[in-house]
Amino acid sequence: MPEEIRDERLDLDGVAQAELVRRGEVTPRELVEAAIGRLERLNPKLGAVIHPTFERARAEAKAGPVDGVFAGIPFLLKDASGEQEGELYTQGMSALRQIGARAREDSAMAIFARRAGLISIGRTNTPEMALLPTTEPDAFGPSRNPWNPAYSSGGSSGGAAAAVAAGIVAIAHGSDGGGSIRGPAAKCGLVGLKPTRGRTSFGPARGEHWSSLSTNLVLTRTVRDTAAALDAFALPFAGDPYSAPPAPGLWAEAARREPGRLRIGFMARAPRETPVHPDVARGLESMVETLESLGHEVEPIHPELLEDLEPTLTYVRIIAANIARGLDRTAGLVGRPLAAEDVEPLTWALAERGRALSAAEHLADLEFIHRFGREMAWLQEAQRLDLLLTPTQALPPARLGEISSTADEPFRAFARAAPYGVFTLPFNLSGQPAISLPAGFTTGEDEGWPAGLPVGAQLVAPRGREDLLLQLAHQLEQERRWGDPKPPVSVWSS
Repeated sequence: MPEEIRDERLDLDGVAQAELVRRGEVTPRELVEAAIGRLERLNPKLGAVIHPTFERARAEAKAGPVDGVFAGIPFLLKDASGEQEGELYTQGMSALRQIGARAREDSAMAIFARRAGLISIGRTNTPEMALLPTTEPDAFGPSRNPWNPAYSSGGSSGGAAAAVAAGIVAIAHGSDGGGSIRGPAAKCGLVGLKPTRGRTSFGPARGEHWSSLSTNLVLTRTVRDTAAALDAFALPFAGDPYSAPPAPGLWAEAARREPGRLRIGFMARAPRETPVHPDVARGLESMVETLESLGHEVEPIHPELLEDLEPTLTYVRIIAANIARGLDRTAGLVGRPLAAEDVEPLTWALAERGRALSAAEHLADLEFIHRFGREMAWLQEAQRLDLLLTPTQALPPARLGEISSTADEPFRAFARAAPYGVFTLPFNLSGQPAISLPAGFTTGEDEGWPAGLPVGAQLVAPRGREDLLLQLAHQLEQERRWGDPKPPVSVWSS
């Protein structure tokens, strides 16, 4: 690999890179050029980035941003909720790709990224309208897992996860409407935090996304980058309809504090008898052992509230209503009504279901998720639990092509995707913060998956308690020392 691409300063996490910039040991332009070199070399193997913005990034780097927590370091925005004024923005949709759709204004994520000193070098691949836990849009092709390119890097932030895991950048934007930060983090061996509802903004274009089920943040390789990103992006934006409990000072400082002895419930069995893969179960067991060795009280729990199928059915109806509205917005951009052939089968089927719902039915669904959030809060209080521990997903990464739909079976994709959302989706409904952490790898001993694919464990906190998640995640990071081995398709291996 050329020396400028193998620049080891780019191997550092974002916080460390920014410190080098502030000390004058490296310039933003050097970091951006090295990241562009890595992207040009690795992206053909990964399909992580679909809209490069190299010239814009070079111009921003030349201006030399040296302020902000991530002063002058390269970054990637997602092709969903990551609009940059004047840049291509297609949400994984062929209809928008065909017209070369461009964003009319900056998103809050783009605005806050710039204020933090981040320099975006492109926009990452995402499934059409961010719908699935795998990134394989018809419009752009698949995003591949750096640990094994035959397998998915997850979705909907699959391109972001692939880019961070492969070492192209240290930090990339993700959004999470049912597990879309946490799932890709688990599949690619990364740290992925879904913040409390209202902690980050979808402004200025939207007050909320997916009726408040979705939220924004990043994927990283280190806990301290995730904590610093929360400081950078969890800021008030004028007119936001939701707010989260106040931060306890800087999140980065909170993350370094000892969490004390915590009472943690661990949920090993998936709801509704969904099978949990043995390698996922082993990863969870190893996390329990580490927590106990650190002095935490860990006990099994299985909330009956999560056995009820109605939250999942409500979730699907809410998403369907939002997809119907999303296609109406897209039609306005395209300049004509959309037809079934303009989108993927699942997208059209969901929109049709959404259009069949009445306004009263949709309001009843919104009332349901608010009640569900209260019930989850009551449950955690009644059990006197500080945190809940689960697998992030019931199965290791899916082989590319396994989660797909056809015109005659449009909901087949949702059925195959179910094990990838069974542990994550409830906490989008409840609005609680949750983080996925590396928990191990597949062994190749069990039929269906080769060795060497990452699996993750999820920690869930009460609303507003990202500090607890970050503190325990930092403690686990120090103890478990994840970060090795490196993916076979990455800057460290290619």
